[in-house]
Amino acid sequence: MPRLSATSSALNCTPLTLLPSTGTNVFELFLAEYKAGRTPNPDILCNKEIKFKAFLEFAAEDLGADYIATGHYVRRADVDGKSRLLRGLDSNKDQSYFLYTLSHEQIAQSLFPVGELEKPQVRKIAEDLGLVTAKKKDSTGICFIGERKFREFLGRYLPAQPGKIITVDGDEIGEHQGLMYHTLGQRKGLGIGGTKDGTEEPWYVVDKDVENNILIVAQGHEHPRLMSVGLIAQQLHWVDREPFTGTMRCTVKTRYRQTDIPCTVKALDDDRIEVIFDEPVAAVTPGQSAVFYNGEVCLGGGIIEQRLPLPV
Repeated sequence: MPRLSATSSALNCTPLTLLPSTGTNVFELFLAEYKAGRTPNPDILCNKEIKFKAFLEFAAEDLGADYIATGHYVRRADVDGKSRLLRGLDSNKDQSYFLYTLSHEQIAQSLFPVGELEKPQVRKIAEDLGLVTAKKKDSTGICFIGERKFREFLGRYLPAQPGKIITVDGDEIGEHQGLMYHTLGQRKGLGIGGTKDGTEEPWYVVDKDVENNILIVAQGHEHPRLMSVGLIAQQLHWVDREPFTGTMRCTVKTRYRQTDIPCTVKALDDDRIEVIFDEPVAAVTPGQSAVFYNGEVCLGGGIIEQRLPLPV
């Protein structure tokens, strides 16, 4: 599709073939995280390793380009000699969450032309230019899976390991086909209904016992077992590349398109932080990314190592 768009715009299109190891590293980490019972976000790693590393290096070294331009809904601003990553103007399409691993040097070499526009404006421009992508549906799948069925794709590489589904009270009420298929806060696909003497409220995944291969569920999206007062994050990336020490007040997103959560961040060591929310938050998921903001500016983020459960 990019080649067709380039052709219809009279742009030169130079295909880039990456070394197999580039994509393999991303894919192997994806599988390892699921095997460990966590829920990774491979799109973030694809951006880090492929678009803004391998592709950026190719553009600079092989093509002699000063910049790369991408279709991400983010903005760039230069402050005090460093490039900052800002949220996209279209808050519904903002993709800064997926780019928090970029350094200010990488941002300085990148242009984000649609970041200053609303999505309908972008479609109108594409339509006026006669681009074939003008009416193309938004992509929703994981980068290397696309629109294929996730469970079938994952099952090709990780063998299913059925186990018990138990309630927070210890009652066995069903069987799961593998912890890798489930994430905290999940409602659909559990295959369980109301229980005798119970309510008809929907069941949600509230925890995973990886050691014993048990899926733990409770009724109600705000069940105390699903709530967290904070989290521990590791593998930190700060856009300004300055080491973080001490504490700071900011907001955080623990998943894409989540409303900003006011929080206090405290450095534990060089690569771990503790984040305490102002109010308890549902479905904080190990393996996902916690991304921090100061207003419109994306500060950086890290991988959620563990959640800090609500005391019960």
